[in-house]
Amino acid sequence: MSALLLALAAGAAVGLALGALGGGGGVLAVPALIYLLGFRPVDAATASLLIVVVTSATALYGHARDGRVRWAAGALFAVAGVGPAALAGALADGVPRRALTAAFAAVAVLAALRMLRGKPQADEDAGAPVRPVRAAAAGAALGGVTGFLGVGGGFLAVPALVGVVGLRMRAAVGTSLLVITVNALAALTARSGAATALDWAVVAPFTGAAVLGAWDGRRLAARVRPETLSRVFGWLLLAVAAFMAADAARR
Repeated sequence: MSALLLALAAGAAVGLALGALGGGGGVLAVPALIYLLGFRPVDAATASLLIVVVTSATALYGHARDGRVRWAAGALFAVAGVGPAALAGALADGVPRRALTAAFAAVAVLAALRMLRGKPQADEDAGAPVRPVRAAAAGAALGGVTGFLGVGGGFLAVPALVGVVGLRMRAAVGTSLLVITVNALAALTARSGAATALDWAVVAPFTGAAVLGAWDGRRLAARVRPETLSRVFGWLLLAVAAFMAADAARR
């Protein structure tokens, strides 16, 4: 299969995950760029951040139009994560490939387990009081993961927004896209020096397919049970994590 077709197929999957679940896109994008399209891990993380920024911003617009974004809560998380995202993004360039691959596999396992836990939080008030310190700490941790590995971190942002801030599930999905967009943009800015190494003939169609997939994902989320979508992506991520862990062990 040609690189163009692979980029289009992988981009569509990334967009579907972001649009439907508010996360999981970056966790799919990085291994797709490395193993299907031949990117180095550092370049894959940079390209993933670009793809995630554009796709999340597009999906955010749709969720905001539907009234599913809580701007104040999202801003608190996002502001707390900007500094750690930029710092981690700048530091990641010097990390050996084996360490990056192993770290990414671990994060993919966490994302998969989160998606496979069963029925997600119901679309009702979570009942947890907002604790600004806890919210800021969660946002900072999320920013660090985003910057270091090139993932959006929505699989962490959604449960944090439900449990720490007390958002409803659908609002948490929409709000997570705001957090992802801001954190990924901060990390991408820190990595801007590496952008010239990217293969734009691959990154551009990948991003375009992801944007279109995000719109389809938002519509899919309205028709398919959330737990079904989560389990499909969860099993896919477990397979990705196993493959990357084996690759790291061989190096």
